[in-house]
Amino acid sequence: MVQYWYRMLYHIVAAKRGVIMRIAVCDDEQSCRDQLIAAVDRVCRSLDVVTDCFGDGGELLKQLEKISYDLIFLDIEMPCMDGITLAKRIREQSGDVPMVFLTAHIEYALEGYEVNALRYLTKPVNEQKLREVIEYVTAQMQEKRAVWIRTDMSEERVALKDILYFEAQNQNVIIYTERQTYTVRYNIGDYERELQNDGFFRIHRGYLVSLGKIKRISKGEITLIGDTVLPVSRSKEKELREALFAHIKEAAI
Repeated sequence: MVQYWYRMLYHIVAAKRGVIMRIAVCDDEQSCRDQLIAAVDRVCRSLDVVTDCFGDGGELLKQLEKISYDLIFLDIEMPCMDGITLAKRIREQSGDVPMVFLTAHIEYALEGYEVNALRYLTKPVNEQKLREVIEYVTAQMQEKRAVWIRTDMSEERVALKDILYFEAQNQNVIIYTERQTYTVRYNIGDYERELQNDGFFRIHRGYLVSLGKIKRISKGEITLIGDTVLPVSRSKEKELREALFAHIKEAAI
């Protein structure tokens, strides 16, 4: 079923010019939120970071219904819903999001194993330890590059590894994955430029394909996983073969 998106926020996680990271901070104390945000800003000078703050777990859970986060910081000792309980609820909605607990009492650390917490940071947060967390999550994001799609109602991350191809159609671009199709208002040429180092190749004026999804090359066409057949421009055939063989060689290293 085609999903139509009326407006779109697009970026490539770990793109050449930097990483866009969305962070959530949940702490009932304003001063602690401010201190952490200031520390994140100092540590992430070279990154494009969006930080959302929440005073209680209910607010964060409601936001998670609409937005995905790359990293969540949780205070353990909150009055309405403690951090451990909140983390369990988050795991039900976002199973693999990295979570870091903030606490003044390190004895809570063992409870974090129940929810697969990434790390514990004691208050006030040590910036070197915070930097280690940010660098680790950034490295993980680079391995999970994705296209972000945003609508009036929600945001969704579409992993590059799941994308078969992009198709230009009038003023829109259709993004095909093995399970779902998205239509966004964007320019296929911009996708081509952004993804040139991510294993995508423009085979035709109207098609940008994932080299890793090509199953067969024939004269004037390719067959993708799932048996989708797409045309290849005559002027692109030689370059496509070279790009495909280079991609296979790189993947084998």
